[in-house]
Amino acid sequence: MSEENPLQAALSQEPERPAQAMESHAKVAGHPLHPILIVFPLGLLGTSVVYDFLHARDKNPKTAATAQAMIASGIAGGLAAAVPGLIDWMAIPPGTRAKQVGQVHGLGNVGVLGLFGASWLLRRKQPDYAPTTTAVLLSLAGAGLAGFTGWLGGELIHRLGVSVGAGAHLDAPNSLVAAADGTPKSLTEALIETDGSDEA
Repeated sequence: MSEENPLQAALSQEPERPAQAMESHAKVAGHPLHPILIVFPLGLLGTSVVYDFLHARDKNPKTAATAQAMIASGIAGGLAAAVPGLIDWMAIPPGTRAKQVGQVHGLGNVGVLGLFGASWLLRRKQPDYAPTTTAVLLSLAGAGLAGFTGWLGGELIHRLGVSVGAGAHLDAPNSLVAAADGTPKSLTEALIETDGSDEA
């Protein structure tokens, strides 16, 4: 009997399985709450920078006031989104890359809110909330940092499996009618939970 080719032996070996993905611990209607909420502050803060450029062109007081209001709303939304984000981060097992990336992601987002907060304070003292050069630069820095922390958020979900539901796949059932292990259950089972015991 001929010996097995070393290359074939290596290819036939079972690959090492990575650590299992982690479900979110702060969900609504079966979906993680943090990714749902984070789009609002990102959109508001990012659009405030666009309004800064518009104000630099037309000097319209309404444009400056709109940017100021967007920053305030974005900061409030960021604080709200931080709560479920922190809940999920605390549930990540220590010593994992996800824990480290999540820490940088969270602290970076604190920096984003700090930069925009400082920009908001500088505008508050100006007539018609007209942004100073420093205020605009702070907002630009905040937007750039938000782009980086947003990429880290994508890394956490799509690469490291944070906030990914159990049994997730291309034909997974609706989140509202999936069992805890990700297997499908009927709508009746979803609405009427049983303990699995048979009645006499």
